[in-house]
Amino acid sequence: MKTAITTIFLVLAVINPAFAAETVVYKSGILVSAFVGVCALVVVAQLVPALMLVVGFIKGLAHTKEKAATTES
Repeated sequence: MKTAITTIFLVLAVINPAFAAETVVYKSGILVSAFVGVCALVVVAQLVPALMLVVGFIKGLAHTKEKAATTES
């Protein structure tokens, strides 16, 4: 019984600070949200060509290794 009470006390002691946190409401305007959205769109738009370039590198490496293997035989 003493172990159960100690366990409950420790759990409540750890959880208690979470209830003391103060929540702040985000009150920026629509323009800030639109700006962040445009920035995210630019980042995603730059990821597409970068991924295509990486895939091209991998295909090129596989093709040269394949070509080298056939010429050596």
